[in-house]
Amino acid sequence: MPVSHEIKSQLAKLLATEDLVVEHKRVETACFNVHTRVLTLPLWDKASNTVYDLLVGHEVGHALFTPDDDWFENNTIPQQFVNIVEDARIEKLMKRKYAGLAKTFYNGYKELNDEDFFQIADEDLETLNLADKTNLYFKVGNFLSPLNFNSKEKEIVECIDSCETFTDVIIAAEKLYEYCKEEQQKQQKVANLDS
Repeated sequence: MPVSHEIKSQLAKLLATEDLVVEHKRVETACFNVHTRVLTLPLWDKASNTVYDLLVGHEVGHALFTPDDDWFENNTIPQQFVNIVEDARIEKLMKRKYAGLAKTFYNGYKELNDEDFFQIADEDLETLNLADKTNLYFKVGNFLSPLNFNSKEKEIVECIDSCETFTDVIIAAEKLYEYCKEEQQKQQKVANLDS
């Protein structure tokens, strides 16, 4: 059944409980601008209604739970680390607010994983940095052979999983960033020794 973009727009507005601006464009992925209140959904040729419902549920999570503040002015954490943690938090909060979305998220991520949306079919997941592994864990972890985390990494993943507020997100993102930075520096030292 073809995706009705008008219905997905209405779904977004109902879930967000506000009259968001919803755009459908040829973009790589969905996004939400917390300042302008514009939700952009991609025009994908092969995506099902379930995947679009996942995208709507995720982006509405940002509309409802991501604050419109300039957090980066007082922090040196790169945005991609904050995004990974915030994505995990808002999806947890959306499933709590709208219990039926849990099945939608599960089935939507299953479909994306089956289509190798994250381009990991030929990857050795153990070689990925913690940020990438964590992102996969919270999105498609149900469909991957267990991702292995050492004890320090497990602490960080648990910290991310426990985030309830955006302040928690900043704290967890900083831990994730610092760990990844340390690991990268260790690898650089080993590479320098080898050469």
